[in-house]
Amino acid sequence: MFSMILREIHAVQRKDPALRHPLEALWCYPGMQALRLHRRAHRQYLKGHFFRARVISRRACRKTGIDIHPGATIGKDVFIDHGLGLVIGETAVVEDHVTLYHGVTLGATGKSLAPGARRHPTVCHHAMIGAHAQILGNITIGCHARIGAGAVVLCDVPPYATCVGNPGRIIQPSYQPFHTGGIPYADLQQPDS
Repeated sequence: MFSMILREIHAVQRKDPALRHPLEALWCYPGMQALRLHRRAHRQYLKGHFFRARVISRRACRKTGIDIHPGATIGKDVFIDHGLGLVIGETAVVEDHVTLYHGVTLGATGKSLAPGARRHPTVCHHAMIGAHAQILGNITIGCHARIGAGAVVLCDVPPYATCVGNPGRIIQPSYQPFHTGGIPYADLQQPDS
């Protein structure tokens, strides 16, 4: 448990240049608090204690403004920056080293599906989802992909690609990893071609 908290603090240090002290990440970052509470709720959910899991999830949402369903699967070193208004649905999967900004929704499309069917997206490792992006349905955001702020994504995004707009469209298919943490974000400040 302690090693996981240290690893999450180091993830915040790598990705947020505004962090001044490790204790600041632990006590003042709602994303870290929401993830800690989500892990507790998820353990209860996996044991079949659904009501208890939902109570923990609701408390976390009231405290942080981040709504993560206890059934969602979240990997290691996920960084939620600011986080207010972020929503992650029940069958969503967020893999390791993903960065999520405020207002992101990993939601369902509202189509009627059989009970137990996958309704929410999978975000593969090292992806970055910009502020207020809406990722909807049983789709996959590939590893190292970037989703621009305000994008509405309804179909798969391949690895290393950049997707923007409403509806989301691929503007930069890429086969090179990009920089997702630390100082500066030089890859995000490229001039338009």
